[in-house]
Amino acid sequence: MDINGKNALITGAAAGIGQATAFALADAGAHGIALADLDENGLADTARVIEQKGARAVVGRVDVTDADQQRAFFEEAEFELGGLDIVHNNAGTICGEPIWPETPLEKIGLVVSVNLIGVMYGTRLAVDALSRRGGGVIINTASTASLGPMPADPMYSATKTGVVNLVHASAGLAATHKIRVNAILPGMTQTQFIARTGDGTKPAEWLGPALAHATMLTTEQIAEGVMTLVQDDQSDGECLIVDNPPGVGEPPQTTRLKDPVEFYGYIAERAKALAGVN
Repeated sequence: MDINGKNALITGAAAGIGQATAFALADAGAHGIALADLDENGLADTARVIEQKGARAVVGRVDVTDADQQRAFFEEAEFELGGLDIVHNNAGTICGEPIWPETPLEKIGLVVSVNLIGVMYGTRLAVDALSRRGGGVIINTASTASLGPMPADPMYSATKTGVVNLVHASAGLAATHKIRVNAILPGMTQTQFIARTGDGTKPAEWLGPALAHATMLTTEQIAEGVMTLVQDDQSDGECLIVDNPPGVGEPPQTTRLKDPVEFYGYIAERAKALAGVN
């Protein structure tokens, strides 16, 4: 897809990966970008920058767990921009502390609602919106946490695995609706998301060992991966991993897994390597 002149909608757009993707789309010539988040100050910052870059901004305070709020914002974005071509379902959260199995039920419910149900709502609404434009592309944010167990926060890992399965199940929409659906799987990325996983002001203690050995990815590096999936008309049902495991350094390691066979084959080989099995 040629992004020039196209319209996009991004959730979780007030900071981090969503904000970086909005900037990248504006730099590529997007006509308009609808920005959704709960952080109104962050949304205003994102909107100001993309407007400086020449794109039109439509801003909405949206709780992605509320189907009616998502529906209303999609309708507003279509009306204001004249239609949508790209949807990035990016909003997400993590349980943080206390870790499993002491995780409060309320946090479990929130993580499942934001990371999985919210993405399902956004994907379903995107199908209708993009169909009205004759097709388009949906990018859902998953995580490298979907590649294996995450003992401290299995809810996060489970929801991101669910996002991958949703993408795989939606691959056929390219043939029936001219809509491509892909997933971006970021590794450890330097965002407020990581910085506030503890008590809201610092990273969770259980992330300490990982942070000590990781070369953190930048949000711009993840946005570059999103742009690859948007622009490549052959990508459909694809998972693009952007990671920086210990010893890799710069640039980050990217892996494109084009279907479930490649995806689960990669997981199997990864599990063997982690276990030291040849």
